[in-house]
Amino acid sequence: MTAYGVLNLENKTIPKEIEAEAIKALEYYPELWDTDITFQFKDNIKKSTMQAQPRFNSIFRGKGKRSYIILISRKIQIDEEEFTIKDIPSDVIIGWLGHELGHVMDYRNRSSFGMIIFGLKYLYSTPHIQEVERTADTYAVRHGMGEYILKTKNFILEHASISEKYKQRMRSFYMSPEEVMHLINEDS
Repeated sequence: MTAYGVLNLENKTIPKEIEAEAIKALEYYPELWDTDITFQFKDNIKKSTMQAQPRFNSIFRGKGKRSYIILISRKIQIDEEEFTIKDIPSDVIIGWLGHELGHVMDYRNRSSFGMIIFGLKYLYSTPHIQEVERTADTYAVRHGMGEYILKTKNFILEHASISEKYKQRMRSFYMSPEEVMHLINEDS
């Protein structure tokens, strides 16, 4: 139990391998405690490590009645380097999950038609991708997860065996560690 109440796990599906990290990330988002969210491993997610999305069959429900899925790549392939969840520090996983929960927060505010337009723009618009990823980071930081987001970014940006090409993709679509620090300091 936290200051906000009790985290509802009856509407959450969480693999045992990341249960502690998912619960920790969810504790920062009391608005999502009554939201149906499934965390699920997937063998291959193109161009991504994790991916949050509304379940297709729930898009046309009211905003408050949608269910969501957060897909997590079982093997994280970054260029030639391959990681598994076991290779990644717990705080980094919490940060990654916190970012994905930021996406869920963003989706909650969109109409059904808005979600369809959102998805199409994500497929075809680089500026839209940048805006969406920065918005998810902002939700996470504003919910008190700034230190976890920093650890996740630093894990990627400081990892010697991750190519500069991948790091540049991170720099162009997501907030920089300096921008995250600025947001943390604004909220203090």
